[in-house]
Amino acid sequence: MSGFGKRLLRCGAVQAACALVLLWAAPASADSGLKLDAFELNGDLRLVGVDGERSWVDGGFGKLRSGSDGDFKLQPQLGNASLVWKPQLGWSLGAVMVGEVQGGQRTDAGLSQAYLTYRAMRGSKLGFSARAGLMWPPVSLEHEGADWHVKDSITLSAINSWIGEEVRPVAAEATVTAEFGASKLRATAAVMAANDTAGTLLTFRGWALHDRTTLAFRRQPLPPFDGPIAFIQAPFTHPLLDIAPGFASRPGYYAKLSWQPPVPLRIELFRYDNRANPEVVNSGLEWGWRTAFTHVGAVAELGSGAELKVQALQGRTRMGYPDPLKRFVDGRFRAAFALLSKPFGKIVISGRLDAFGTRNRGADVGPEYDDCGWSAMLAAKRDWTHFTGLLELLHVSSKRSDRDEAGLAPRQEQTQLQAEVRMHW
Repeated sequence: MSGFGKRLLRCGAVQAACALVLLWAAPASADSGLKLDAFELNGDLRLVGVDGERSWVDGGFGKLRSGSDGDFKLQPQLGNASLVWKPQLGWSLGAVMVGEVQGGQRTDAGLSQAYLTYRAMRGSKLGFSARAGLMWPPVSLEHEGADWHVKDSITLSAINSWIGEEVRPVAAEATVTAEFGASKLRATAAVMAANDTAGTLLTFRGWALHDRTTLAFRRQPLPPFDGPIAFIQAPFTHPLLDIAPGFASRPGYYAKLSWQPPVPLRIELFRYDNRANPEVVNSGLEWGWRTAFTHVGAVAELGSGAELKVQALQGRTRMGYPDPLKRFVDGRFRAAFALLSKPFGKIVISGRLDAFGTRNRGADVGPEYDDCGWSAMLAAKRDWTHFTGLLELLHVSSKRSDRDEAGLAPRQEQTQLQAEVRMHW
């Protein structure tokens, strides 16, 4: 990693904050392109019915955002509410800041994203854009908008639920777009920091399916530990954290290549590596987790408004000292889903099948933490001017041996029915 890249990472977040403060006080003029009153307000209310085990949000092993004590439970909930500020700081320079409140079985409020944007004047065949700050990398095919809301359903796939939980760094990112005849190629590369603990939640809890995201400086709970790992690992994780001393002392990277051929199809390839040092631990017993994964995705338009989205991800995470040959944690993970959506008049019907799994072979975290399962989802959506109505039925089946320690059967089934009204202005 070049010295320039490291300096850019160290200064990016500070520069973004300073620029927003200074330009807020700058005088607006018709010629400057300055526009500071660009706000969006979004939120949703939902009625949730769910059975099965206690949710991971509440310290259990459940895979969903809401849980139960085994019986079917019906309750109203605040879903997510967000305030988005998108000031235009010039003809090419802008910013995105998102504050969010998340309801349900645990209420959190805080900063979701904050980054500067740059978009150069586009040529006939070539374009350039950049971002710098706190943001999600361009992985998900299920999110859209500055508030990063779910597009086709209420609940996300396992892949994109995890991206929202643990893969949200401070980054400096650049994108080049080029057209070759009827084809379009987009290449993105970024250096990043403050994502050293990515992999903690995935290892100890396994995959999950929900629409909660980790807010800046907030922590996520972990299920009860089994064995010696309880003495060396905190019972929670802060996904936005540098474990090694100093900010961006060991920056990571991600890169993406997207190709759109002269047919209604887009194919994406993404690589992520946080380059964390797995032997570094802080005073709160949170470790560096060396986590890397490769992701492929595709979006195909099938005619009559029908659309097929497919994503698959595979990676590895490691933590701790060699003991003597294996690290405390050495886990591999993978997941995939297919989502089909089709409009029927003004109602869009979406169906998704999801499969996921982890395989742990570390010195202290072994097969008892392995996680495997599948889910099926069916959703209906109807849009109005400022409102969207959704109805979703989701079933998930998963197996984890460490549920035994809590007196639960390793194989658990959960069914969730949700009705939601989204508001957006």
